[in-house]
Amino acid sequence: TEQLLAGIFADVLGVERVGVTQNFFTDLGGDSILGIRVVARANRAGLRLRPKQLFDYQSIAELAVVAERGGAVDAEQGLVTGGVPLTPVARRFFESNPVDPQHFNQAVLLEVPAELDARALDRAVAAMFAHHDALRLRFRRADGVWRQSCAAIAGTDRIVRLDLSAVGSAAQRDALERANAAVQQGFDLAAGPIARFVHVDLGRARPGRLLIAAHHLAVDGVSWRILLEDLQAAYLQCVSQPGAAVQLPPKTTSFKEWAEALVEFAASEQALADAPYWLARDAGRARRLPADAPDAPDPAGAARTHTVSLTRDETEALLERVARAYRTEINDALLSALAAALAQWTGSRSVSIELEGHGREELHRELDVSRTVGWFTSHFPVCLELGAALAPDEVLKSVKEQLRAVPSRGITYSVLRYLANDPELASRLAAQPRPSVAFNYLGQFDHVLAEDSPFRPAGERLGPLQSPRAVRSHTLYIGANVSGACLHVAFTYGSGRFDAATIERLAADYLHALRALIAHCTDSASAAFTPSDFPLASLDSGALEAVFAQLDAADRSAAAGS
Repeated sequence: TEQLLAGIFADVLGVERVGVTQNFFTDLGGDSILGIRVVARANRAGLRLRPKQLFDYQSIAELAVVAERGGAVDAEQGLVTGGVPLTPVARRFFESNPVDPQHFNQAVLLEVPAELDARALDRAVAAMFAHHDALRLRFRRADGVWRQSCAAIAGTDRIVRLDLSAVGSAAQRDALERANAAVQQGFDLAAGPIARFVHVDLGRARPGRLLIAAHHLAVDGVSWRILLEDLQAAYLQCVSQPGAAVQLPPKTTSFKEWAEALVEFAASEQALADAPYWLARDAGRARRLPADAPDAPDPAGAARTHTVSLTRDETEALLERVARAYRTEINDALLSALAAALAQWTGSRSVSIELEGHGREELHRELDVSRTVGWFTSHFPVCLELGAALAPDEVLKSVKEQLRAVPSRGITYSVLRYLANDPELASRLAAQPRPSVAFNYLGQFDHVLAEDSPFRPAGERLGPLQSPRAVRSHTLYIGANVSGACLHVAFTYGSGRFDAATIERLAADYLHALRALIAHCTDSASAAFTPSDFPLASLDSGALEAVFAQLDAADRSAAAGS
């Protein structure tokens, strides 16, 4: 069992080998999204794990004791159709009365071989639509109420082909990007499709492109990892076995069943027990962001993004040494630096931030959504109080403790806000002010595409992912991810409200705070001992002096003897 888990850990983390006592989070730089992939791989290999177990038992040696052989989740393997309850994140989306609701997408652009097998790709994409039910979701509004359903296979659920081979090489990039933009605007929530696979032929001598665009209602960050993994596997199967049926990994709990379970969960004792925490949240103390033009319109079309990055060495130190020094997760460090930068900018020691989680928390052990595609994201507010904390380690410890105090990893906030049977509770949560700053760590993307994959990331622009007329949900949106072995942090803001220089200063302050934290944690003196390694709290100063006196005497004796 340990050997099996070690192979899965190494594969997901992209390392040569791991030790059975190494901590997934603090020693190996893992995070909750990578943890979902570990669970999915283990379950496929006949080793039953649940996401919660990876947090409770964080090393291979510990996991091997609690893992169960066999006993896969009983999930519907056929086509799932019919009505689906709206999840909290979908209700939140429609409640905002979005302009052009059909245009709110996520997308990936891949480079594909010039000699791509078109028939194999056709069959692979057809298998994707059949296997992942969320790609066939439909949304209709009647009497002011939005309803969601899962459709059967339709003629539109297939690959779209675009031939740009006759376009001159100098004009191809522009033509491709204009085509990408047209695809982003072309979804129909009611009739479908809400996901498109577009194969672009750029000529025999040039690699082609594959645009995969989907409405956000159908996918999230974890979903992309599942879709890309399955697309690679399905295509290679279709190339090597042209006449055989495509065999994808078994389905986990359907998105429909998950949505139904969330409705039940909203009335559970566990969810209701978290209500006092969310009702006591006080975002009023957080100071408003010092915008250059605070009352200017803030449409999506005027949004700009400024991205800053760490080096490879700094990213490695952040993922491993910082986590090891204080037994933290990556989010603890990223939010500590953000809180410090925002506090410096606003002049307030109270920082209000809306966090995005992957939302695939364990409701009960019969559910497994580790390989289920859909929009699962959970949103929840935190108000980080920095108080007198100034040094990097003080800020990190304070933020870590406050994040650990968030109940149920934040999922119950949206569940109670949008699904609670108690109208007064839902109304009180709705009346709370939404933080103007949002933060989302999307995880590590370096090992999603296999080394031998026929697909590679492409560099052309995807086109606008949401309508330029849409009103932005947050004044400042900060998204972070690791790709190319480097951490990248993108600050998206309204160009009408903020000067570019203002956001560039904030981003520079953020990097400075993050690097100060890395420097502190990589210093041998500060990182030598951790509370679990050396329980200093159990020793008084006299006892400690006696210990060091004995060590000093032993050193002198050894020196004299030599």
